[in-house]
Amino acid sequence: MTSRNTMVRSLHDVGLAAWFGGSLMGAIGVNGAANDVPDPRQRLRAANAGWGRWSPVNAAAIGAHLFGAVGLLRANRGRVAAQAGVGASSTVKSVLTGAAVAATAYSGAVAKKLAEAGEGDPGGGAAPVHGGAVPAPETPPAVAAQQQRLRLLQWLIPALTGGVVVVSALQGEQQRPAQQAAGLVRKARRQAVAAA
Repeated sequence: MTSRNTMVRSLHDVGLAAWFGGSLMGAIGVNGAANDVPDPRQRLRAANAGWGRWSPVNAAAIGAHLFGAVGLLRANRGRVAAQAGVGASSTVKSVLTGAAVAATAYSGAVAKKLAEAGEGDPGGGAAPVHGGAVPAPETPPAVAAQQQRLRLLQWLIPALTGGVVVVSALQGEQQRPAQQAAGLVRKARRQAVAAA
């Protein structure tokens, strides 16, 4: 009898979906919408407000995904060890996930610096920008440098999490009975050749 992993799989999938979709929507919607704010000195504030509302949900999504990923890895540890290809896909998925976590954390640190520039002084001296991640010609160089970092990160995060989605789909295919049988045979042959 096979046990089910519905809860950890749901946490894994829903968390990843929110992380991927939220980061992609933020790059297009939140940062893009900041371009439409008439006052260039209020554009960072608008983008930061949107991201500030999303950040707690994003953190929960990442936590749910990581909890689910660890649960799935634990539940499938026998297949990871015995079925050819599963260990490799698990390694690739772990590397992509780690890189996405690091990029997300770094993006948060950059956004915090931009939030300070977006607030400015009480006299309205916030940095003028073209958009949430796009500097204007009059943007101070330090702010422009942070925006350039954020501009890269806003596309890197959905690319990395999208990669995790693709590897997860591959792992779903690896669970098909025919794939499991073929993978177990390939692994046993490799071990026999290595032992000979």
